[in-house]
Amino acid sequence: MCLAIPMQITQINGFEARCSAKGVARDVNLFMLQDEPIGIGDWVLIHVGYAIQKISAEEARESWELFDELLAGEEVSA
Repeated sequence: MCLAIPMQITQINGFEARCSAKGVARDVNLFMLQDEPIGIGDWVLIHVGYAIQKISAEEARESWELFDELLAGEEVSA
């Protein structure tokens, strides 16, 4: 199973970006989105260190709500 995590871009330097979500920051490669207009504050889906898709803030929020629900369910059953 593949999983992509929504993160918000906080810095950009060429094809490298600093992204953050839930208090965690990561350096991410933007090469796969080179034809997309990308800027600071944009949300992207991250998979194995690469931004693979630009998404809306609403889509990012919905994804994180789902992840939080899944993790809460995992804690109850553990």
